[in-house]
Amino acid sequence: MASAGKQITKSADIPAVMSNTLCDLEAGRVSKALNDNRMELFYQPIVRAGANNFVAFHEGLARIRMPDGTIVAAGQFMPFIENTPLGTQLDRCILRLALRQLRDNPHIRLSINLSVRSMQDTCWLAILESACSDICGRLIVEITEGAAMSDVELTTAFMHRVRRKHCSIALDDFGTGATSFRYFKDFRFDFVKIDGLFIRDLFCDKDNQVLVRALIDISKHFDMVTVAEFIETDRDAEMAAKLGIDCLQGYLIGEPTAQPITLPREIEQDRKVAG
Repeated sequence: MASAGKQITKSADIPAVMSNTLCDLEAGRVSKALNDNRMELFYQPIVRAGANNFVAFHEGLARIRMPDGTIVAAGQFMPFIENTPLGTQLDRCILRLALRQLRDNPHIRLSINLSVRSMQDTCWLAILESACSDICGRLIVEITEGAAMSDVELTTAFMHRVRRKHCSIALDDFGTGATSFRYFKDFRFDFVKIDGLFIRDLFCDKDNQVLVRALIDISKHFDMVTVAEFIETDRDAEMAAKLGIDCLQGYLIGEPTAQPITLPREIEQDRKVAG
């Protein structure tokens, strides 16, 4: 029997306690990185299918540079802060970094991710609206399928304001959520990123080939550029191109790097895909 005044933590509560502790640690790390200006963007190239030397655009991915130079990927901290005020602060920082990169490098196009919470953040929108339209015209804002469908009115209003600055909008993780095609038709995304769940082992998975072909057909009907995520093998890249995918992204194509890859004619030719 426990002595008076002592609290006993039940074994079932231990995972929750550990999770809360980890959440606090990651939130503290992000907060300090923001205060110390140690948040960076790393850039992963997205290439035209069948033309791996043609970079259509890059995805800007959040990274923390620790004081010792170690790089911390977003997957280690984003799940703990995405739906918090700190996540909104991070989104503002990422937007500023992206706009600066686009200003300094007029030959690239760049996409960044946005949480549903930040879609209604007036400060984020103010940062965007203060930027030059020619810079914003090379920015792609990625919204997950779940975020887009969680509040249709919010998504519609947000897309309207962003498009006034000539930004493009991408639907991320397409195929994993409960999309209502009634709204999908109305949104008219510019890009559709097909989730890696359907792309991994695409070469040998006949079911995924059928599903990906269907997603491509839907996207093409609405004049949306398709991107296959998580391309990791030559065979999957070849199959994605054969099925009609427009662009490829993944570690086979290129890992995220501290500077974007700049190639001649990166934003020439097809205006929608490349610039």
